Amino acid sequence: MRLKDKVVIVTGAGDGIGKVIALECAREGAKIAVSSRRAVNGQPVADDIVKSGGKAFFIKCDISVENEVKALIDAAIDTYGRIDVLINNAGVNFVKKFEDCRPEDWDRVIQTDLRGTYMCSWYAIPHMLKQGSGNIINITTVHTMACMPGAAPYDAAKWGVVGLTKSMAVEFASRNIRINALSPGLIDTKIWEDIQNSAEDLEACHKYWKANIPMGRVGTSIEIAKTAVFLASDDSGYITGANILADGGMTSQLVSMVPYSSRDLEGK
Repeated sequence: MRLKDKVVIVTGAGDGIGKVIALECAREGAKIAVSSRRAVNGQPVADDIVKSGGKAFFIKCDISVENEVKALIDAAIDTYGRIDVLINNAGVNFVKKFEDCRPEDWDRVIQTDLRGTYMCSWYAIPHMLKQGSGNIINITTVHTMACMPGAAPYDAAKWGVVGLTKSMAVEFASRNIRINALSPGLIDTKIWEDIQNSAEDLEACHKYWKANIPMGRVGTSIEIAKTAVFLASDDSGYITGANILADGGMTSQLVSMVPYSSRDLEGK
């Protein structure tokens, strides 16, 4: 087990990628603090870990609310005595035309996705410094490499998280705290369900996205979770300040695959 007896906090662990990360970390031997805004989502995740023979507890936490973040970190220390890994997964996605994006929309996304990541890290790091080691993994997005229309607050927040990741990584590298970002591409979560449900032509939707992903398929939550486990484990001991892209090659492709064969072209 790669995470045996490590204490891992996972925010936004009530569903989607966060839930699968929490379950996979527990399977690898970690003691989990399951955090979610909604007990109806988060408590069953902790219960499932315990039923499977693992150690976990649930705490309700909206990471945009400072006193709830402090309570989360305090609960992990009170329960387990230390924090080995903090996985900042909680976030708010956002799609709206820029001209329709109100200041309150901007504030809501920035408060959660960027400030929330900062606050969780800020409250956890003193404990990591005291114990002499630590590891923070910030779940971001392929939007940190390229952007789409209608996502200005989300893109700004996530680019900010990568900057925060790199700055903290440099600052704390000499004090045995590693900090990395993990940027998933299109994954089989509710967002993918929403994309399909909103498509007028499902076949055309699938064809479009496959053309934009060199591997030709949507990623799975367990693939992201296994990457998170790698970053949380000693196997990645020399990696810090990185933004790991788990996107099936999406951000490496210049344009969509052409739907025809082309003859060889030789520039002169």
